[in-house]
Amino acid sequence: MEEQLICEIKEGSRGSFKKLYDFYADGALRTAAGITRDRELAKDAVQETFIRVYRNLKSFDSSRPFKPWFYRILINECSRLMKRQPRVVSLDQICDVQGYQVAEKEREDYMDLYNAIGALKDVYRVPVVLKYLHGFTEKEVAEILELNHNTVKTRLFKARDMLRKKLKDAEGRVEFGY
Repeated sequence: MEEQLICEIKEGSRGSFKKLYDFYADGALRTAAGITRDRELAKDAVQETFIRVYRNLKSFDSSRPFKPWFYRILINECSRLMKRQPRVVSLDQICDVQGYQVAEKEREDYMDLYNAIGALKDVYRVPVVLKYLHGFTEKEVAEILELNHNTVKTRLFKARDMLRKKLKDAEGRVEFGY
């Protein structure tokens, strides 16, 4: 399906680009929100990503998979925009961006997890967002981030360990009233 759309877009079909946009926009917005931690910044990153995709699609190598190429552009846009104005996002904003209708109890249950993910350094947070919130394989994450596959595995391992410790600490504070 993507190959056909890409060929049609390269030939000038705006309708095909709209289909490609519709196919990728929601996932791109969720990913950008997880990376930037800001709804408005995520929207800007997605918009800029699609502009860059449109402008550069003619140079895209159709023998390679499109999805990692697209997400590499998205990650670059997120990074570029975050450098201009770093921000912090609340759980409410993440839930709003991702379209979740979260009950108050669930919100409390996930608050520690979102805080822990948000507290990770970018080198750990971005692979976690791509793998666990967007469902990319480790190999795809490595392609998107232009890293060695083993580097991604190591960063995910370290990130899970950091998250486990942070969540255990958060649980301990609740249990013992800290």
